[in-house]
Amino acid sequence: MNVNNVELVISAVWQEQYPEGGLPEFALAGRSNVGKSSFINTMIGRKSMARISSKPGKTQTLNFYNIEDTLFFVDVPGYGFAKVSKKEREKWGEMIETYITSREPLRAVVQIIDLRHKPTKDDVMMYEFLKYYDIPVIIIATKADKIPRSKWYKNAKVVKETLDFDANDKLVLFSSETKMGKEEAWQHIESFLNR
Repeated sequence: MNVNNVELVISAVWQEQYPEGGLPEFALAGRSNVGKSSFINTMIGRKSMARISSKPGKTQTLNFYNIEDTLFFVDVPGYGFAKVSKKEREKWGEMIETYITSREPLRAVVQIIDLRHKPTKDDVMMYEFLKYYDIPVIIIATKADKIPRSKWYKNAKVVKETLDFDANDKLVLFSSETKMGKEEAWQHIESFLNR
């Protein structure tokens, strides 16, 4: 996709705040600090549209990015971050769950994980949650540039085995640094636009 126009429409907490109009939506989920903001910025060709923070747990709302009036990227709070109070985490969990399980325009969830490491318990829980609700998933295994090419296949296999990966879902090896996987990620996202 050729991206020229991107707008952060709203940072929502309640359902009443979600944008109307029914454009297809793609939620971006991942551990805090896994590189969600870098992924968004790479995909839309911007340096700092999504704020990259050295402090995990910065995203505390559902951030709706309108891309070319064609679709929304919805950045959801990172999971698995311990420095936020339990109460706050529960609030985020509820917000994410409500959005993912009841949002009509949601087409798929883009789950971002770190290719260098075996998926965490939180990664597995998130994936199982999405599968339970029968939501299509595109796994973005990021930071591929940080490991030797010879390990890509082996690490991708570990990711799939750990998640008990559904063959209907997609897995993309990705790097924000080299833009590897950007075109493939867009292809998978665009394949959901007319469903």
